[in-house]
Parts: sequence; C-alpha cells; structure tokens
Amino acid sequence: MQKNEVLSKFERLCEIPHCSYDTDAMRDFLADFARSNGCRVVVDELGNIHAIKGEPKICLQSHYDMVCMGDAPNVVVEYGSDGFMRAKNSSLGADNGIGVAMMMQMIAEFKNIECLFTNNEEVGLIGANGFLGRLVSKKLLNLDSEDDNEVVTGCAGGVNVFASIDVSQSEEALGDVYEVVVSGYPGGHSGNEIHKDIPNAIKILAQFVRKSGAKLSFIEGGERSNSIPTSAKAIIVNKSEPKSDNPHIKISALNQSARVLKNGDKILSLINAFSQGVRSYNTELNLPNDSVNLSLLKFDGKTAELEFFARSMTWDGLHRLDFEISELALGLGFSVCSKDRSVPWKPEPDEFANSVLDELKKLRPNAKLAAIHAGLECGVIRDKHDDMEACSIGPNIYSPHSTREKCEVASVDIITQVVRNIVAKYQ
Repeated sequence: MQKNEVLSKFERLCEIPHCSYDTDAMRDFLADFARSNGCRVVVDELGNIHAIKGEPKICLQSHYDMVCMGDAPNVVVEYGSDGFMRAKNSSLGADNGIGVAMMMQMIAEFKNIECLFTNNEEVGLIGANGFLGRLVSKKLLNLDSEDDNEVVTGCAGGVNVFASIDVSQSEEALGDVYEVVVSGYPGGHSGNEIHKDIPNAIKILAQFVRKSGAKLSFIEGGERSNSIPTSAKAIIVNKSEPKSDNPHIKISALNQSARVLKNGDKILSLINAFSQGVRSYNTELNLPNDSVNLSLLKFDGKTAELEFFARSMTWDGLHRLDFEISELALGLGFSVCSKDRSVPWKPEPDEFANSVLDELKKLRPNAKLAAIHAGLECGVIRDKHDDMEACSIGPNIYSPHSTREKCEVASVDIITQVVRNIVAKYQ
C-alpha cells in the first residue's frame, strides 16, 4: 500500500509518547513543527498549542493526547488487507492523532491557516476547558469525529463524579483467602459505544463477590476515565472456594492471611446498586440522551475511590445524573465530589456546517448532519467565542479507547481531501 503524507505524519506521531498527562514530548514536537512551517506559536500552561500562519479565516482543531491501552505508548502501526490500520497489542491513537496529522499537512500546504492543538482531552477536556486564548478565525473545524458520513453539529456534555470511602479500618474474618481476577472483556469508548451494552468488568466482579458471600480485603479495576473497564481484581476472604463458569473470571487460592475491610460491603453495594449504561434515549437524534459509566476503582490502602463518567445531551440531564449518583453514594457513607464538567453542545446547524456538508457530499453523497453521545472540544471552544460557527468531521474509526481500535485508510484519504478543499476556500 502506498501511504499518503498524512499517514506518514501519523506514523511519526505514533513514535512519540503522548498518553494523557504525559504529553510534553508531543507538545514540543508539534510546536516546533508549526514554527518551522511559518506559524506564530503560543503554548499555554495547559499545553494547548495555538498556531497562526498568515491571515487565517478558518481554524482547525484536534487534541494531541491519546488513551493508552495495552502496550501503548509503544504504538506499532500495522496495515491490514481489509483496508484498516491497527496497532499491535495497543490502542492506535487515531483518536485524535489522525486529526493532528491532517492539521500538520494543512499547515505545510497553506499560507493562511489557524490551528489549535489541545491537550488532555481524554481526561476531561482539560485543555479546551482551560483555553484562555482568542481564536482569530470565525470558522472552527474540529477533526475528532469518527464517521466519514457525518458532519457533527452537537455533542453530549460530561461530568466526572468521584465517590470515596475510608478503607484503613479492617477486621479479622474466618475463611480462606482468594484472588479473583476479571479480564478479557472488550472495553470501548464510554460515550460512542455505551449503547452496545458492553460488560463492565468492575460490575461483573462486584456481583460475583457479593453472590459468593465473600468479604472484601482489596478491590480495584478499570483502565481509563472514559473507557468501559476491561478488567478488575479483588482479594476476598470466604469460608469455601467460590466457583464460576464465566471464562472471564479466574479464582486463585492464596496461601496467606488477610483482614477484611469494614467498609467492604458498602463498596460492593454502591457498585451493584449503580445502573451502568444508557439511562434515556433520544429518538429524535437516534442516540443516547443520558448515560453513566463506572470507569475506575482505585485502592491505595487508605481510600477506595470510584469514578463515574456521566454524559448527557442537555444541562438538565447532566445535573440530574450528577445528583442521582451523588445521592446514592452519600447514602452509603461515601464522600462525593464532581469535576471536569463540560458543556453539552445543542445541535443547531449553521451556514458553515452546511457548507462543510456540501463539500463532504462530493465524496460521500449520503453524508448527513448528526450529533454524537460523546464530548467534542469544539462545543466548549465555540461557547467561549461570540459569533463562531463550528462543526466536526473525521475518518471512520472503530472501537477507540481499546486495543481493538482501527481506522479505515481510504476514509483518511477522503477526509483529508475534504479538509484540504475547505481550507482552500478560505485562502
């Protein structure tokens, strides 16, 4: 397969570690690239890179951090005979590395362009939420969508709800000690794939421990804030060896003693009582309206912390989910706080979105306007600027935030050409 320049740039990006919260090397690389191609560059304290070249009328925007799963940040790109590229034993980072590579290509090709590379999107849209700069352009094209048949003009807002409880108090219990490991579930994006009813490994584990009658000594699970957990682990004390016919559950006897957590039952109760997944569906938009994912369970010997990621297409829905999760946790004796709230972007197609759709239809005749049940930074950035028109496009990416992530190569070519044509209009 003959690779185009965007794919070559993407492969170069894959050589640079850029997991969320570990993006310094990528920040420096992108800032240097923009400067070397004639841009005036400002890097803020959050790592956002604002690059301006000439007298731009359109701004391209992508985030440069990635969700690292499996062997990532060691990303080895492989091209399949089916027309898709994947990473060997890791997430690929096409979300949003392909968008970043396209922006690099447009910087190299055009004299008048504005680009905003945002940081730490995957952990709460931190860069976009904290961006204090002013964009020169009144047109904003985000490149973080994952369906080349859509121009996205709306997205869900999100909030992370943290519930923590003391685990420093323990007591003796009769029985033997076992390690229970849940693994091998597919995982996936907690927004775009929440409607697929993908099993949550933390929920599977808590239900098994409770039904076995065991007591908790230790428990942890999940991988990333916005991923459906693929694995979880517990150390339990039980009077008899628990049994399971679930191939994803492995039970091992431990030749050791263990004390059990005084608050262990409360932890299990919160996990088991919490309702995972889609809470309500928007038939007009044909996507979830409200959803919650139990993302992470952290245990440090003093505190157990559960992280829930709630999403909604409306502010009212987001506040309601926050309230319901908080009330459930508080009622069981947990401390609760909410962080990283992002704005829902109500679908309201504008003239710019329709012009982008017209351009996309030249290569994808059935393309349409759409909204997604995930966070997009252009909604946040648009909210900070008066009279800004914004929309989002991107190539076909499947199962992001997992080791099954794949991106269609032909689709990258299509979206690259669409972006090129759009930027050319604004020269």
